[in-house]
Amino acid sequence: MTARHLVKLLPALLAVTASPGAYACASCGCTLSSDWESQGFTAQPGLKMDIRYDYLDQNQLRSASGTISPAAASQLNQGNQEVEKYTRNNYLTLGFDYSFSPAWGVNVTVPYIDRKHSTLGTGSDGYTVSSGGGAYNSSTSGLGDIKVIGRYQGFAEARNFGLLFGLKLPTGSHTETGTSTDPANPGAPAVIDRGLQPGTGTTDAIFGAYYFGEFNRNWSYFTQATVQSALDTSDQYRPGTGVNLNLGVRYTGLAGWMPQLQINARYVQHDAGNNADTVSTGGTLIYLSPGLTVPLTKQTSIYGFVQLPLYQNVNGVQLAPRYTASVGARISF
Repeated sequence: MTARHLVKLLPALLAVTASPGAYACASCGCTLSSDWESQGFTAQPGLKMDIRYDYLDQNQLRSASGTISPAAASQLNQGNQEVEKYTRNNYLTLGFDYSFSPAWGVNVTVPYIDRKHSTLGTGSDGYTVSSGGGAYNSSTSGLGDIKVIGRYQGFAEARNFGLLFGLKLPTGSHTETGTSTDPANPGAPAVIDRGLQPGTGTTDAIFGAYYFGEFNRNWSYFTQATVQSALDTSDQYRPGTGVNLNLGVRYTGLAGWMPQLQINARYVQHDAGNNADTVSTGGTLIYLSPGLTVPLTKQTSIYGFVQLPLYQNVNGVQLAPRYTASVGARISF
């Protein structure tokens, strides 16, 4: 999976939070659950708003479960393996969560994506461009794909078990272009890989379940599992189906500070279609995500997380981040 495809995998797990990565990036780290209550893990009715910034610098080439040098990567597939240099992602996501009652709620997330990408294309030696290999640079920014997720947590009196159901809408552009750096066609418009576009062009169904509770007075936990799968294709492209699992604990015994720790796992299938990379897409990823939430008032809190890879097994050759940083604020009305 290339940097562009990594950007596609990440996203499906955040079914009810501001999720920057609702695309198919295998190693973007978008499985993070940024805030306990904005996940829907609350039975208190009302409106909540979440604004979150995520930084993902995909600058490490990986193949299977290990790293690979650009020179070694360039020799794969009879020397026709594309070698990507970097993909730098900045996500700003606005989320609105409304609980109609203790049992019913809905969450809407609106991502803005700024992404810079560079690739040597195919036929290179891993460091210099080969004529006719399709090398290009790109810089894109704009609205991503919006998610609308409903939830029902009326099964138990404690309201601590719920189901998620909703859609990812094709609101982001999937026709952006970059600038060719290929000696055979320098400066010409270049087609950006579908996995690097702001949107997938598809409407995706999202289903999931979650459970949360307390170990004791100061320790609580949550679990969440979701599946995201495209309902259609767009211009001969279909993103791979993704399955996410989040496990988290938090400690509430400190005045003014709330440390949290999550394990985020994601499995994504290959993309499909004539305009998809059907080899270097998909993979299995596991992240450890320590974080901290700081309440400022009864209605407002801020938070920050760092997501660190524990296990990255990607298909083909892909770019992956060494870490992901997320900061945000949440307001209850």
